[in-house]
Amino acid sequence: MQLTILGGGGFRVPLVYGALLGDRAEGRVTDIVLHDLDAGRLDAVARVLAEQAAGVAGAPAVTATTDLDEALRGADFVFSAIRVGGLEGRAADERVALAEGVLGQETVGAGGIAYGLRTVPVAVDIARRVARLAPDAWVINFTNPAGLVTEAMSRHLGNRVIGICDSPVGLGRRVARVLGGDPDEAFIDYVGLNHLGWLRGLRIAGRDELPRLLADPELLGSFEEGRLFGVDWLRSLGAIPNEYLHYYYFNREAVAAYQAAEQTRGAFLRDQQARFYEALGHPGAPALKTWDATRAEREATYMAENREAAGAGERAEEDLGSGGYEKVAVALMRAIARDERATLILNVRNGATLAALDADAVIEVPCSVDANGAHPMAVGPLPGHATGLVCSVKAVEREVLAAADSGSRATAVKAFALHPLVDSVAVARRLVEGYREAHPGLAYLRG
Repeated sequence: MQLTILGGGGFRVPLVYGALLGDRAEGRVTDIVLHDLDAGRLDAVARVLAEQAAGVAGAPAVTATTDLDEALRGADFVFSAIRVGGLEGRAADERVALAEGVLGQETVGAGGIAYGLRTVPVAVDIARRVARLAPDAWVINFTNPAGLVTEAMSRHLGNRVIGICDSPVGLGRRVARVLGGDPDEAFIDYVGLNHLGWLRGLRIAGRDELPRLLADPELLGSFEEGRLFGVDWLRSLGAIPNEYLHYYYFNREAVAAYQAAEQTRGAFLRDQQARFYEALGHPGAPALKTWDATRAEREATYMAENREAAGAGERAEEDLGSGGYEKVAVALMRAIARDERATLILNVRNGATLAALDADAVIEVPCSVDANGAHPMAVGPLPGHATGLVCSVKAVEREVLAAADSGSRATAVKAFALHPLVDSVAVARRLVEGYREAHPGLAYLRG
C-alpha cells in the first residue's frame, strides 16, 4: 500500500514514519512517497527516516520527489501537511495582526483567515489533482486551518477527504487520566469546529464521569485546561473547552501576552527549524538525535504565552510527547484499509449531526470509521453560547472560501470584519492590505 505525504519535507513526518514502523499486518504501508517543493528539506527528512528504520525489518520504503503529479500517482492514501508560505508566512501573519491589536494565531482570528486565504487555492488544486490522478485514494488532511481546508477539499473529493487534529484527543486523554480512567478505553463526547470545540462528557465503563470532575475544584484545577481557563469558568460552562478557546475567552490577555513576547510563535518556529535544516546540511550530523531534540523544545514551548497569561505554569511531563497527529492519522488509515472499526474525533461533513449547520459544513465530532470512511456519530445539541460562536466562525469560513474562489477583496474584508476577534471594519480593511503587502500569493485578491 502506498502512502503519499504532501509536505514530506516537514518536521512532523518522522512521527508518522515512526508510527508505521513494525507494522506487519495485511494492508500495511509498504511504500512512502514524500513530496515537497524544497529538495533540501526532503533530503533532511529522508535522513531522519533512514536512521529511524535502521535495523527494522520490513520498514516502509521511502522515495522523495518535487513533482506533485508523480507523488500522487498510485497513492492509496494521501496525507496533506503543506504550509503555504512556510513559517516566514506564519510569522508575517502574526506580525500584521498584532500591529492592529488583534490575534495573529495561525488558525484563530485574523492570522487564521490570512493563512486560509493563501492555503485554500493550493489545497483546491491538490484536491483536483487527486481526483484526476488517484481517484480511489483517501486524503487525510493535516493542513491548517484544518476544518476550513478540509471543507474546501471536500467540494472536490466529497467524503474521501477527512481532517484530523490532536487537540480533542489530548484533551480527552488528560481528562481521563485525572479521573483515574484508561484514556484508551474512554469515550469522549466532543463537538464543535476545529480548534473550537467542547468536551461535554467522558464515559468510562458506560458512565459519564465529567460531573464528578466539575464537582471537585481540586481535581478540576489539576490539569492543563483547569489551570488555563480557571476552575470557576469551567464550572460555569459545564464543559471543558478545547485549549484554543482560550484565545476567545481571554482574548485581551492573550493578545497582550503575544505583544509582550520577545518573539511570536511563528518566528520562534521559523528560526528553530531553520537551525534544524541547517544542521542536517552537514553530512555527519546525527539526523534522528537532532530532530528529537528540536521536537522536545517545540513541545515544551507550545502555547507558552497563553499559559503565562493564565499563570498556568509549565506543561505537564506527560504532555511533552509527540502531539498525537500521527496516532490519529495512522489509526484512521488502518480502520479504512483493513475495515477495522474505530471511533475517532475527526473533521468531516456535518450531514444532520448539528442542526444549526448545513449538511456540507465540516465539523469536528466523534466518528465511527470503517472501510467506507468516517461517519459522524449522533451528538446532543450545543448550548446557545457555543452554537452562536460555532455559527459565527463557520460563517467567516464560508466568506474565506468565497473570497478564495472569486478573488474578491471585498469578500476578504467581510471575512475579517465578521470574525468575533476582529472588532472593526476599518481594522479588517487594513488587515487585508497588510496581508496583501506581506504575501505576494494574496495578489489574487482584487476589486
